[in-house]
Amino acid sequence: MDKETLTLLDDMKTVDGFLQVSDEEVIQTCQLLAQKEGIFSGFSAGANVLGATHLLRRKEHQGKTVVVLLCDSGMKYLSTDLWGN
Repeated sequence: MDKETLTLLDDMKTVDGFLQVSDEEVIQTCQLLAQKEGIFSGFSAGANVLGATHLLRRKEHQGKTVVVLLCDSGMKYLSTDLWGN
């Protein structure tokens, strides 16, 4: 997602930053969530979890708590690369 995509935000001061992740990493994260945690998620949820793990690897965030919302399920992605295997 880029800044142009976020046109609904009136005040960019409320955004701390952006993280970019690849589709392949998100797919792997979704599959791990299903296998290890029993969470059947979609791309957005996988990207959120992946972003949180990237943040927690940064020195300034170590020992901190990050809350992640899983905002979709995997149902609508059954015929895509996410769950098509």
